[in-house]
Amino acid sequence: MNKRKVILVTDGDMVARKAVEVATKNIGGRCISRSAGNPTELSGEEIVEQIKKAHHDPVVVMVDDCGDTGAGKGETALLEIIKNEAVDILGIIAVASNGKEGSNVKVDCSFTKEGRKVEAAVDKYGNNIFTVRISGDTLSVLRDLQVPVVVGLGDPGKMDGNDDISIGAPITTAALKEVLNHA
Repeated sequence: MNKRKVILVTDGDMVARKAVEVATKNIGGRCISRSAGNPTELSGEEIVEQIKKAHHDPVVVMVDDCGDTGAGKGETALLEIIKNEAVDILGIIAVASNGKEGSNVKVDCSFTKEGRKVEAAVDKYGNNIFTVRISGDTLSVLRDLQVPVVVGLGDPGKMDGNDDISIGAPITTAALKEVLNHA
């Protein structure tokens, strides 16, 4: 069986969902819109079933904890997806939060609200924070997992309007392209 090529995005609110849908279309991928939610409503196994039904790769999936401390629904689903034999994780878009409610993880690079690739993390507004660790509420399980690339990103669809869907969600698109560049 060929494994499905998957990119995970650690956000899933309504604005993020729309931005991820547009960005996924921009890269020629398939977005599992049903994986969105704040928090994620589907289990990891239910999301994997949706991944298997996608028409082609890469498949982009959203997972969100809605600010829950500890392993919330999004992290639980993320872990189940990563451990599933049917998927090959290409990378993770680690979305920043305000930092106080979440955990942090090392990023390989990030994209600022201006669309610049930086070798540091960003905050939820897409500002370079000059450290390699990004804070977010759906990230703590990543510290113990091996994934090919972790790309930091501010709030998809937001970042002072620079990632709005009306202009094609260019920053979220750039983050997805960066994951594909590592594949």
